[in-house]
Amino acid sequence: MARHWRAGAAGLAVLGLTLTACGGAKVGDSSSAGSESSGKCGTFNLAINPWVGYEADAAVVAYVAQHNLGCTVNKKNLKEEIAWQGFGSGEVDTVLENWGHPDLVKKYIDQQKTAVDAGPTGNEGLIGWYVPPWLAKAHPDILDHKNLNKYASKFKTSESGGKGQLLDGDPSYVTHDEALVKNLKLDFKVVYAGSETALIQAFRTAEKNKQWLIGYFYEPQWFLSEVPLKKVSLPPYKDGCDADAAKVACDYPVYKLNKIVSAKFAKSGSPAYNLVKNFNWTNDDQNEVAKYIAQDKMTDEAAAKKWVEANKDKVDAWLK
Repeated sequence: MARHWRAGAAGLAVLGLTLTACGGAKVGDSSSAGSESSGKCGTFNLAINPWVGYEADAAVVAYVAQHNLGCTVNKKNLKEEIAWQGFGSGEVDTVLENWGHPDLVKKYIDQQKTAVDAGPTGNEGLIGWYVPPWLAKAHPDILDHKNLNKYASKFKTSESGGKGQLLDGDPSYVTHDEALVKNLKLDFKVVYAGSETALIQAFRTAEKNKQWLIGYFYEPQWFLSEVPLKKVSLPPYKDGCDADAAKVACDYPVYKLNKIVSAKFAKSGSPAYNLVKNFNWTNDDQNEVAKYIAQDKMTDEAAAKKWVEANKDKVDAWLK
């Protein structure tokens, strides 16, 4: 990402927050979930990328795999590119939420042929620049990127080197922001908060304290139901406008999120593969489970159980 802001003293506070998802792990690190017998499913190696929407996908798929199919699920906390490296070795069976990554598709699907597309998740991903609602209301023209330099000084922080700060998340997320700032001739500097948790806390604090903040954010995201961030318009996306990463001067596309699996897993006959292939839900579904995890502080298992029990028809369709 997927993934892929603030002013004054809040800048230091956000950078001090820790990354809650273990995104820096390496292929080979894992934690086993569930205690049910393997049955004919055996072991299912599921990559977990570091944002809560993905965690929601994985919580539900892992729960169904364990409780309905008898799989032993190994959840592996890995950043996106590292996870794809595990397809060839058999250490990763599935990445549940892919945000484009044409470079990885070319390398692992087209060239190495260690991975295959397992179809859409049903989710539509949207990346962009956002501001807190109070700021959009006080200065409506800030929602047009052409007016950002007018306000650049308001976004300065101790980390932004005399320019306005544009706060990004985890450096591993899909982002063109440094190129956008340069190519749109904006008097801003990209500063990385380090995690999704840090981004959310920055926007929450900025809205509460009326602080100037602009930064990278994305949908689907449960947090938007708590603080309805406002998206800044960038030059419209057109096919090919992001082909050269260094020359990007357009908005992000709408991502039709999809699942990627190892080629070996796709041919294994495992019922877990059929589950992954059939897994399909909406942005609202994902946001509901993500909220259980991130805001209601439920465990992944409890959050998945609550959603699965309330959505038996959807789950039954995945198991056909």
